[in-house]
Amino acid sequence: MLKSMAKRSRILHLVLIILVWTTACKQDQLTVRIAVTTDVHGMIYPHDFISRTFSDHSLAHIYSYVCEQREKEDTIFFLLDNGDFLQGQPTVYYYNFVDTLREHLSARVMNFMEYDAGTIGNHDIEAGPQVYDRIDTALQFPWLAANAVNTATGAPYFEPYTILKAGRKKIAVLGLITPGIPGWLPKNLWPEMEFRDMVETASDWVPRIIEEEKPDLLVGLFHSGTDASYGGNPDPYLNENAVILVAQQVPGFDIIFAGHDHRVSCQRVANSAGDTVLIIDPGSHGRYAGEATITFGPDTVRVTGQNIPMQGYQPSSIFMEQFAPEFEIISDYLQDTITWLADKMAGVDALFGPSSMISLIHNVQLDLTGAQLSFTAPLSISAVLQEGALLVSDMFKLYRFENMLYRMELTGAEIDGFLEHAVGSWFNTMVGPGDHLLQFRPDQPGRLAAPYYNFSSAAGIDYTVDVTRASGDRVTIQALSDGTPFKETTTYSVAVNSYRGNGGGGHLTAGAGIPKEELVSRISWSTDRDLRFYLMEYLRQQDTLKPHTDLNWSCIPGQLTAPASVSDRRTID
Repeated sequence: MLKSMAKRSRILHLVLIILVWTTACKQDQLTVRIAVTTDVHGMIYPHDFISRTFSDHSLAHIYSYVCEQREKEDTIFFLLDNGDFLQGQPTVYYYNFVDTLREHLSARVMNFMEYDAGTIGNHDIEAGPQVYDRIDTALQFPWLAANAVNTATGAPYFEPYTILKAGRKKIAVLGLITPGIPGWLPKNLWPEMEFRDMVETASDWVPRIIEEEKPDLLVGLFHSGTDASYGGNPDPYLNENAVILVAQQVPGFDIIFAGHDHRVSCQRVANSAGDTVLIIDPGSHGRYAGEATITFGPDTVRVTGQNIPMQGYQPSSIFMEQFAPEFEIISDYLQDTITWLADKMAGVDALFGPSSMISLIHNVQLDLTGAQLSFTAPLSISAVLQEGALLVSDMFKLYRFENMLYRMELTGAEIDGFLEHAVGSWFNTMVGPGDHLLQFRPDQPGRLAAPYYNFSSAAGIDYTVDVTRASGDRVTIQALSDGTPFKETTTYSVAVNSYRGNGGGGHLTAGAGIPKEELVSRISWSTDRDLRFYLMEYLRQQDTLKPHTDLNWSCIPGQLTAPASVSDRRTID
């Protein structure tokens, strides 16, 4: 009997010890969840204002997810944004450039959603200092970019990092922006900034943060992609998509949130110290929320991650009610009729030769600049403008980006090199019937091998592209379209958008052979507003727009290219 009582006493004592130990562990354990949006591109409402269709992803969906997470009593929740908010949908264009007096919708939305921090993206810089400075002032959380440096002071133009408090734990968030901006945007959009290398900047800031802040967790919030070879610049220095380079070469990070490339991914990378870094990229347009869950134990930190699809959530009714007035304002603005379109125009036509949509852009560029030649590329191959009323909303299909327009001075030889570069990644080398006209990825039939927005054609000259010849020797320029002889040694005035004029796509640098530092000296004139604005002004002056295609160039030989165009179009469609 006494032995039995003693045994029960030992068991009860053991149970008591386990309960005390478990309670202590629970008290020392803390769960933190960090959610990230990236590359939202103005997708605030569950409505695509450009295609005029309902969307199953938006910030209204994200907010439903956010409210659900904030209701969890056992978790501390933070919400971050990773840039490229201020371009893409008319929602942001309207408050960027049309109504500049009222508080910007983007700032109102992000403050309402109670973001804790954000990193600025290249398309946010594209809106110009009047817009991003206005947004930065209005945001109730820090906007980060340690490598966007103020040239006057040598300090970051935006905040370099911030500290989030989770109970007794400190989470440091370092922000970086892709340094590729000087290759895409004119200097007047970032007049007081320089963009430094991401690896160098992280190597500078991480030790300082660790020494001064002693964080329990270090998070990277980088508006940059994960594939350093993407974008045509494999050089690791000033690489556009340097997230993995930073993760590998700069020890200290526990989590890095990526963006910019619109690619959904969740992966782990080993760094030079032998630790692993969790990298999460939630894609774009609010389709996913990137989510990292951090469990702090007495002596351990456990980190897991995933991308949460927003198709599983309904748009928040609270959100929609809050921003209903702005929805109506933007809808009314987009319904304004600019002119009447006499026939359909389709973006995909531009992949196979001259097209009415591209001819329209060429003609507007020539008219605005007074240039002899024009270069442009399709900015959307899915865009279709139907016969009938041409609305303001259609302008976002016709011209997707807020590019300025330049007039530049190029020699005939440089123009030839520009075009050779353009067609080099555009057209396949055809040997016989059955070959593709377009270059497709070998592993993904139907997917173009290069970005279609680099498929530049020219107006103002007559030329052919012989697709049976090797890349670099395909273009033959016969003359200017007015019959004037074309000479390689003559300098011509050329209309080109600011993305291309600043070296985007490599047409002027790798193709024409112009040193990048020389490009600015070739610009003789620039618009002070985006080209879409001038397109609208041009079209408002016409009662009816009758689509016309300038047949100034062609792919030869026709017996190969004509049937290939038909079959490749079916592949693209």
